[in-house]
Amino acid sequence: MVYKTIELKVETGVAKLTFNRPESLNSFNLEMHSEVKGALKSVENDKSIRCLLITGNGRGFCAGQDLNDRAISPDQNTIDLGESIEKRYNPLIRKLISFEIPTVCAVNGVAAGAGANLALACDIVLAAQSASFIEAFCKIGLIPDSGGTWILPRIVGHARAMALSMLGNKISAEQAEQWGMIWRCVDDDQLQAEAIKLAKYLASQPTKGLSYIKRAIHASSSNTLNDQLDLERDLQRLAGRTEDYREGVSAFLNKRQSNFQGK
Repeated sequence: MVYKTIELKVETGVAKLTFNRPESLNSFNLEMHSEVKGALKSVENDKSIRCLLITGNGRGFCAGQDLNDRAISPDQNTIDLGESIEKRYNPLIRKLISFEIPTVCAVNGVAAGAGANLALACDIVLAAQSASFIEAFCKIGLIPDSGGTWILPRIVGHARAMALSMLGNKISAEQAEQWGMIWRCVDDDQLQAEAIKLAKYLASQPTKGLSYIKRAIHASSSNTLNDQLDLERDLQRLAGRTEDYREGVSAFLNKRQSNFQGK
């Protein structure tokens, strides 16, 4: 398929989805929403793909919503922003959180607004030294959406989440790493290579088991201890029935390299 606003390449079990509207810092418009949705569905349906890598072209990762798509004409009093969130951003975040394969995000530049929260919804986030994160919503009288008010308090704590959301301060990649917002900050010229290396490693691992890890960790924030213990029991039961578990044990006992298939 030919895309206009994104690129999608598949190699060695890794799907690399690249936002490709560099002239607008890869901000989302209707076409980009549609193409990202279609690309994710394509990745989900391709069983040879075992890891998803998301990044951007140009000097920005994603500046969130393209406000040119949100301009209020003189004859309009209001615009229904909730409709766009319900139809486009919420399904995107839900899809990333529940994706059955690992998701890696390589933040190559500014990640602002929904772009920041989209990145933080991925499983493992790398960021270039020159990258930054900003919850820019407050600058135009809005609240963090795309999961921002759910994700931020859980990864940086109440006080920092409140200040980031109400002040809209830019956070450097180094500070994001120090605060636990992302996994690692890397040199700009090493970002893509490091991200590909990580994605290929994850693609070679027991990805069915990794999907259970994702489910357990995401559920932990709202579960009681007893609920979480029960969930761990149930997921471990499922993991113990996978081909990858049998392969992992066999490889360990026979002192050989594992050959996981994600099954």
